[in-house]
Amino acid sequence: MLDTTTIPWQLIRGSAPSGEYDSGLGSRVAKVLEADYAGVVSSDEGKRVLSDPQLWEGLIPSGSQVGFSENQRQDDEDARLVVAVALLLAFVQANWTGPELSFAPSSLVPSPSPPTDDDLNAAALPLLTLGGEPAYHLATHPTLLLLARRTFTSLAASPTTAWWLLRLHLVHTSLLDEPVPLDSETIQSVSSLRDQIPPEDQDTLAKLHLELGLLHHRLGQDKQANQEFLAAARASGLEFELTGALGKKTKYQVAALSQLVLLAESRSRPDDTESTSTPQEDTGTGASTSALPETLALNDDTLLENTEFTKVSSPAVDPSSSRLAHLDPGDQPPLHPLDQSLLISLCLSQHNDSPSSGLTASQMMPFLARVITHPRNWSVHTTALLLRSRLEASRSRTVERATLQLAALIEQMPTSDSAPKERVRFFHQLPLPSRWEMERELAKRYLTVGVSRSALEIFSRLEMWEDAVVCLQRMDREDEAENIVRDLLQGKKIESDLIPALNRADLSESRREKLNSAREAKLWCLLGDLALNNDAASRDPQAARKAAVEHYTKAWEVSNHTSSRAMRSLGSLHFSKGEYTEAIECLKAALEINPQYARVWFTLGVCYVRLERWNEAKDAFRREVGVDEEDGEGWNNLAAVYLRLGEENVAEGETASVTFENKLLAHRALRQGLRYAFNNWRMWQNYTVVSIDVGELAEAARAFTRVVEELASRNPSAAVDADVLDKLVDAVTRDDWSQRDIVVPKTSNEGFGLLPIVERLFDVTILPRISDDPRVWRAHARLMRWKEDWSAAVEDYLRAYRCGTSSDARVERELERWKEAVQEIEDLVDVLSLLGPKAAAQASDADADATGKKKGDWRFQARGIVRTFMGRTKESFEDQPEWSRLQDMLDDLKRSE
Repeated sequence: MLDTTTIPWQLIRGSAPSGEYDSGLGSRVAKVLEADYAGVVSSDEGKRVLSDPQLWEGLIPSGSQVGFSENQRQDDEDARLVVAVALLLAFVQANWTGPELSFAPSSLVPSPSPPTDDDLNAAALPLLTLGGEPAYHLATHPTLLLLARRTFTSLAASPTTAWWLLRLHLVHTSLLDEPVPLDSETIQSVSSLRDQIPPEDQDTLAKLHLELGLLHHRLGQDKQANQEFLAAARASGLEFELTGALGKKTKYQVAALSQLVLLAESRSRPDDTESTSTPQEDTGTGASTSALPETLALNDDTLLENTEFTKVSSPAVDPSSSRLAHLDPGDQPPLHPLDQSLLISLCLSQHNDSPSSGLTASQMMPFLARVITHPRNWSVHTTALLLRSRLEASRSRTVERATLQLAALIEQMPTSDSAPKERVRFFHQLPLPSRWEMERELAKRYLTVGVSRSALEIFSRLEMWEDAVVCLQRMDREDEAENIVRDLLQGKKIESDLIPALNRADLSESRREKLNSAREAKLWCLLGDLALNNDAASRDPQAARKAAVEHYTKAWEVSNHTSSRAMRSLGSLHFSKGEYTEAIECLKAALEINPQYARVWFTLGVCYVRLERWNEAKDAFRREVGVDEEDGEGWNNLAAVYLRLGEENVAEGETASVTFENKLLAHRALRQGLRYAFNNWRMWQNYTVVSIDVGELAEAARAFTRVVEELASRNPSAAVDADVLDKLVDAVTRDDWSQRDIVVPKTSNEGFGLLPIVERLFDVTILPRISDDPRVWRAHARLMRWKEDWSAAVEDYLRAYRCGTSSDARVERELERWKEAVQEIEDLVDVLSLLGPKAAAQASDADADATGKKKGDWRFQARGIVRTFMGRTKESFEDQPEWSRLQDMLDDLKRSE
């Protein structure tokens, strides 16, 4: 087990024994924990660590490195770790939690004539480009993040270093337009800590799982994220259960109805009073807890502020099935802030854009209500209020509070109404967006409610030109949108971070290009998007496409071949024109820079499919579903490719045989995809066929059921695959019916084991919905014959005839149709002559009609069918050779009576 009492682990946990350190390195650890980052970086040890010239490479001119020390690398690892943590958390405070810092990056430069803060920040931005994604150029003090990254990477490999690199990566990716994956080596190093943290250190283990889950959530890997969140809850000892309890949600509601409620309880933490103290009480640190963000009231004339649960003496849930049965839904105990963070993440992990899967807003709200009810920490409460405002934004009665709450959260960030140490304490365990992201979200909220001008003002102030362009397009000001981008590219309009740098005469042209390359590439891409989506594109699409190609190519060039977006856009253009070879080259280049784009992998796979390059298509779709496991279409395409593997090496005119192994892989891919595309009948249809091929007949019947349920009312002719149905019946009838009472089914994929499944398929699914398909009735008749239910079999054959060829009016005009009908009648009469006597034996005397003939008399039925058909078609086909066959058949039936 690891010794988690050392300084590196105290920094990870964010806490240390009170009063343990009075001087030296320990005092600087205490300063970090108290959020006194200025005291750390301005100390003698901090200055010595920051005198490493490699930390400032590319930030200041080489001739300005006076006072730098080449021997810094010999300093104590713990000392450098403390400085790195202080730099990272200072950047977090400046951009996430507030308030403003008491020091600036220029004060850290060990030089008598340091560059200005603007110069440092402008130089740091291009160095923070990651995976071809440029960092947000108005982030406050990006120099601190760059220094933190370089200091962390200079440390020797250790468990806590890898963990801090994970935290730093989550912060770094928040500056990017699109997420970039963390290297697998770091993830493995962090994951390996699960079995090394002592069992008694439950909160540290919970934080580990929670932060790994947040990484997966950021990358869109919801399954892995949810697994980590649940593991974090187990490690923390958090008990929770989403259940129902009687209560009222409106002011005028009389009867209490069942309402969703989250019952949750933290484990006892005797050494931590924070889980039971109120925001104004002493937390045992010598200072009172700071003020919390304001929770705005709903002030609605109908809805209650909070659900009023009925006070009952009996438990809300069955005590025998729940360990939380003792909790009162309306008066639950406060939760520890770490457990509140867990509930927020569990809520997020279940969220899905599709209302038919995942938690809907009504199901997610109990998680947030449980957190908001007992506020304990500034960052936790801010995140919960933010998520609640997102859920409430879609409802007319709550949209006003949702918008005002978001605005209030943004306004309170720069204030000093709460201690910085409280704000940052649980930051790494929360999906708290940056200040500019919250402002961007507010602008988008304005846009959805029609306040476009206010939205445009925020986008312009934040210099988020892509959003500003969308806003201008919605306001029918497309020309103005294009002019803004062109002015930025031509230097007529200069972005804020470049103004001080571009005015300095001592910067070389190469430095100026380095400062601008990532942002300039993005602007060229934006200009390409505009070329494809303006009014001129609809009038002359060829010219628009040519202009877009030029703009995307220019973006690729100015970025020095590092703009993933440029290649993605160019690849999509080639794909739309059917230029698959060119598209493949572009898409591969984009994915080499940033492989985290599932749709790019998907498009690449489609390109390979169109070119019949099956092995490469397989690899592309496997990568696609690896990034986005919930893409049912990707799984479907992967299955289709498995069934085509081997065709590349088949000579022309020959047919490739699919190996059983590939069929199994296709079956597994479809089964996985159907978990996320339950209503996709085409996938169910494919799954039916592949299940038959691999011998999973019970699964084939289940898939058959879904296809019929989806298509019977919309497209009945496509709902039933008669070939598959015949194979299912064949599989059942392999067993001997006479042995039904003594044979124990060995499998549900054939014989007596499959029988109840196929019977249910017919009786419950197919026959109530599809009654006009003759092959369905014939298949059912074969099943009845096997069961020796002769009367039912005869009736099925008769129904098959009634909805077969003879029921078509064309049989009276078209010779070929008439001949088919004649053959059907001959087959039917043969079946009746074989089964009729058996059916008659099963019929009771009570079925006899007034003439003494039985209703089920096969001769009577057969003669009527032949006579009726001959009467319908006599005028048209009496001179045909087949007519004599009909006449002979009728005569034979008469003589046999």
